[in-house]
Amino acid sequence: MVALLAIAVLLYVAGGIGSLLLWRSEVVAIRVSSAAAAAAAALGAAATGPVLLSGHPELFSTAGPFPFAAFTVRVDSLSALMVFVISFVTIAASVFSLSYLEGYVGRGAAAIGFFMNLFIASMVMVVIVDNAFYFLLFWETMTITSYFLVVCERDKAAVDAGFLYFLIAHGFSMLVLLAFLLLFMRTGSLDFAAFRAATPPNGLASLIFLLAFFGFGAKAGMVPLHAWLPRAHPAAPSNISAMMSGVMIKLGVYGIIRVGVDFLGAGTAWWGWVVLAFGALSAVLGAFYALAEQDIKRLLAYSSVENIGIILMGTGAGMAGIAIHQPVLATVGLLAALYHLLNHATFKGLMFLGAGALLDRLSTRDMARMGGLARRMPWTALCFLIGALSISAIPPLNGFVGEWFTYQAFFLAGHDVDFASRLLGPIAAVMLAITGALALACFFGAWGMIFGGAPRSERAAEARETPAPMLIGMGLLAASCLMLGLGAPLFAPVISGVVATLSRVGTLQVVSGASVFPGDPHQAIVSPLLIALLLLALLAVPLLIAGAYRGRRPAPRVAAEGWACGYQPTANMTVSSAGLMEPVRVMFRNVYLLHGRQDAAQASEAALDELTAFGGRIEPVWDSTISRVAVQGVRAIGRHIQALQSGNLRVYCFYILLALAVLLLTVVAW
Repeated sequence: MVALLAIAVLLYVAGGIGSLLLWRSEVVAIRVSSAAAAAAAALGAAATGPVLLSGHPELFSTAGPFPFAAFTVRVDSLSALMVFVISFVTIAASVFSLSYLEGYVGRGAAAIGFFMNLFIASMVMVVIVDNAFYFLLFWETMTITSYFLVVCERDKAAVDAGFLYFLIAHGFSMLVLLAFLLLFMRTGSLDFAAFRAATPPNGLASLIFLLAFFGFGAKAGMVPLHAWLPRAHPAAPSNISAMMSGVMIKLGVYGIIRVGVDFLGAGTAWWGWVVLAFGALSAVLGAFYALAEQDIKRLLAYSSVENIGIILMGTGAGMAGIAIHQPVLATVGLLAALYHLLNHATFKGLMFLGAGALLDRLSTRDMARMGGLARRMPWTALCFLIGALSISAIPPLNGFVGEWFTYQAFFLAGHDVDFASRLLGPIAAVMLAITGALALACFFGAWGMIFGGAPRSERAAEARETPAPMLIGMGLLAASCLMLGLGAPLFAPVISGVVATLSRVGTLQVVSGASVFPGDPHQAIVSPLLIALLLLALLAVPLLIAGAYRGRRPAPRVAAEGWACGYQPTANMTVSSAGLMEPVRVMFRNVYLLHGRQDAAQASEAALDELTAFGGRIEPVWDSTISRVAVQGVRAIGRHIQALQSGNLRVYCFYILLALAVLLLTVVAW
């Protein structure tokens, strides 16, 4: 297995170098880089199977170039799951890239292939190395390569987005470095095996956890460290956005789980509640901000903030369950987090690829300039619809299963004897329900804006279906959304085994036949397959209605404006995203005050104007309360002193004698 992963990483590197060497023939470079990435990802996915099924880690260690850091590769269940997620999304994105990157010919397509392959290779190495030095080395490699992918357009927006991403990523990686440094000072080793065996006191352990949580949380894009995400993801090519949002930000969650659960054992309950609180905040605000967007890629970026929040909510519940010795809560919480992590990688990767297909055909990310594309791009519309249904947690797709387990974790917490659990469990469930409602409104509105109604631009009216490689890439992820939903009884036990190995709380039964349940079938049970059959049966109702009215042709629609009694849909009949969400903006305007939508220059200018206006309001107050009082005091003192100036020479001589007497008394007293 380790040999297969080594070959996969070398193939990524070879594909990247080959792409760079073929810079004079960028079409060939695209083929080489994409094919190498797809082949390497297939090897990586195949290599993870034995560990995921058996739960036994694979270990390889050899002397490194530095005496203080042996090069150790350890693939446990969590690492294997992450490699599988990386590999599967990479396969779809690489196939998509065969056609999509042709739009970058003459604009650095060969360099994109080079950095893309190194980016993926560094992500694989991050999750399999078992030494802090090499972890940080590949973590920085991942950040640098992704930075060059963000700025590949080389316009001002891309450069500014890349700078912000680079600044936040490197700044908060220092917190991770400090956390590892504290563990090194405690153990005298940089090996993760020593970190696992360490037993730092509670205060030190809490400090290490908080450093790691905020350091990795910045990479995950949780609120309030998410500012880079809605700017970097739209700036990058869409195939890269799919991997950044679908995979890279999950490595932040991986780091939190690795340090908080694997190294420190989640020993304190408030760690879990802190993770859950930040997750709830990220979920709700991410959904609110996504609702306000008209740029499809910014909408998807804010949706990633929302879904990272949901993953963190499950992670927090699981960590709290470990700390308060509730194995069912611990297992169901972490199972929900990891299942939704896998789900989000598939449906968010799918939707970013769909956004790339739209951008390729329409050359715009503005949903207000789309419309009517379901007839012109039917397969893209179908794939995007599956992604929208999945991300909205509509059964029986994968998003529903992940969020169902998350709800069950909160219900379990609400029944616990611990006061914090009974208080925070129901609150978290309500926050998740609000997030789900906002996501449903957001993505059904987005799908209708893009694919429904009439075309609202000339490019939309002339759009054609995307090429086959792009459809295949999207189709792979759309099929995975169906498989992870309908096949939940097959996948849930595997992820439950990952949780059992990671948290060391024992294996929990979560499957009964074609149904899944959260440890106790009497509490809750659901069968995605049965739901699918019932929904298919429900689809027969429109067919029956159509059969009953067969032969009755409706009257032709009048192709005229609505005010002229026309009934043919026109572009201006479609509700815009701005109009659709205006009531939400008005009702929750205080929430949107936190939504920084200006660039740095505009924000600085606005801040200067506000400061000037504030100074204009403060200056009269200063004059009336401070300066005027001081002037009046000085004048009063002056009037009293002026009485001493009588103009009489004898009075002045008296002043002199009085001063000499005071001086003599002072000298005698001294």
